Amino acid sequence: MDWIEAIGYLGTALTISASAMSTMIPLRIISLCASCAVITYGILIGSMPVVLTEAIQIPFNAYRLWQMMRLVRDVETAADGNLSLEWLRPFGSQRPFGIGEVVFRKGEEAGEMYYVESGAFRIPEVGIEVRKGGIVGELGLLAPGNTRTASLVCIEAGNALCVSYSDVKQLYYQNPEFGFYFLKLTSERLFQSVQSKTSPQSLAAESDLL
Repeated sequence: MDWIEAIGYLGTALTISASAMSTMIPLRIISLCASCAVITYGILIGSMPVVLTEAIQIPFNAYRLWQMMRLVRDVETAADGNLSLEWLRPFGSQRPFGIGEVVFRKGEEAGEMYYVESGAFRIPEVGIEVRKGGIVGELGLLAPGNTRTASLVCIEAGNALCVSYSDVKQLYYQNPEFGFYFLKLTSERLFQSVQSKTSPQSLAAESDLL
């Protein structure tokens, strides 16, 4: 076996390794390395179809790798800082809601979370309003049975970004690092919410209402 064949076998081995991987970032990196090896082999043996096939795949793999690395970076930044969920935008669909429209009801099966972009929404069971930048419904992903623990009603017409649990789960399983920071972000938002409800100011406000 000469060195040209060795390059070809290297490309084959890398391609097989990439196919066996379940996490996206390593998969994309190995796929790019495999494409480079196969392109080199194709040039050396004068096979342009081989070169063309791999050359077409490189931009797709490079873009997906960049997209996933940016996603992990954005979620990490949110988990360590301002708890922003702007990184959800590429994975959701915008939905308009009118005044009085019920987004979901308590006890229903939960299948998506919502990121409020405009307008205002109310959780009637606890009297909490959710406005721009707020997220609601994310805990249903972690709740037993995936059922809604409260309802959500639109009280001021606006838009919300709908992100399905299936998309979040796919990102979670494809990239464990994303999953770690997503759980951290969700937990910190939950603790933040609990602290705000049990703060002296909120308790004083409740006593005033009584």
